[in-house]
Amino acid sequence: MASRCLGSLSVKILNPALLPPCPWLISTRNKFSKARIPQELFAARSKEHEKYGGDPDQPHKLHIVTRVRSVIRRPYWEKDMIKHLGLEKSHVPVIHKNTPAVNSQLKFVKHLVRIQPLKTPYGLPAEQDMADTFINSKGELIIRRLLQPAEPKALES
Repeated sequence: MASRCLGSLSVKILNPALLPPCPWLISTRNKFSKARIPQELFAARSKEHEKYGGDPDQPHKLHIVTRVRSVIRRPYWEKDMIKHLGLEKSHVPVIHKNTPAVNSQLKFVKHLVRIQPLKTPYGLPAEQDMADTFINSKGELIIRRLLQPAEPKALES
């Protein structure tokens, strides 16, 4: 008769040959030598880029970042990152560049914010048009260009 101790429990087994091998005696090298992640997860995801309106070859240049969740009862580093990104007020969009430095900061608070690409269907605004621009709910920068009067033609009389 063999006995095996499992933590605080003692189990008596009649036939020791039927025992499974001890999990603490199995080498971790055998356990983790082969990747258990399916290869299809590493394939290119062009379908998702089409779904979200992005292009992997030409990424967008600006993010629209909006805080959608509260920072109450969150760790101090998340509160500091929200303050550093300028997202103190909830549901107020802030525009940031799409750079690795900004993206690494957004990674820490990605569960508190919504990130959208800024689309410019009418091109980038000129300096005089900056006051007449707004961002609609689809994440597009709309420019309200004021009509300029045409030069009056000389009247022939």
